[in-house]
Amino acid sequence: MSPAASGRLAGKIAVITGGSTGIGLATAQCFAAEGARVFITGRRETELANAVAEISGAAVGIGADSSDLADLDRLYDRIRRDAGRIDVLFVNAGGGSMLPLGEITETQFDDTFGSNVKGVLFTVQGALPLLGPGASVILTGSTAASVGTPAFSVYAASKSAVRSFARNWILDLRGRGIRVNVLSPGPTRTPGLVGLAGPEPAHQQALLGEMATQVPLGRVGEPAEVARAALFLASDDATFVTGTELFVDGGAAQI
Repeated sequence: MSPAASGRLAGKIAVITGGSTGIGLATAQCFAAEGARVFITGRRETELANAVAEISGAAVGIGADSSDLADLDRLYDRIRRDAGRIDVLFVNAGGGSMLPLGEITETQFDDTFGSNVKGVLFTVQGALPLLGPGASVILTGSTAASVGTPAFSVYAASKSAVRSFARNWILDLRGRGIRVNVLSPGPTRTPGLVGLAGPEPAHQQALLGEMATQVPLGRVGEPAEVARAALFLASDDATFVTGTELFVDGGAAQI
């Protein structure tokens, strides 16, 4: 018997939005290695295809923008035809940019809340007919919602909304046996994070070094470390865990 056949997610259907890079890709690799059949979404066709090729196991890439309701309808129609259900939904698509108060634009606000709030809401709502008892919904939060960060207020506010969604949705879903939790990474070495510093490697490394000084463990996290926490929330090890926020941040939000 292969390791995947006896893994912690053996036989489960997992959907990961924003699964083509960073934490989403690392989690897709982890879930597939643990036996799940994985569907990942992304907006960029080339990155999506490359991600599917990197995932060792049964993986399907579906082009979708989570803030586009028509894309979400197509996503769930495909999963309904191909798999018939969802056991694990990791709502990971999203992002943000840095602008201080006084320079925030309507475009930045709409883009951030469109992907991080509207996208999360309708991704989960659209999945409800495919989620059965025992299903796990994982929302990607952020330590930015718990600590202050200069020029990051719009992103932080969007992630605070995600945390609020989980608290309220577990009441809306009472009696259905669906768990909803928030996974909140701290500074993690992903393309999205280093991209905040621009394209220069020296600037990117400087950003990571500065962030590491704010983490009690003295370093930034790696995507695989966040993926292993997602695996816990997705698995039957967490059957009595719902409505919580799990920090994977080296202690950054606790000081």
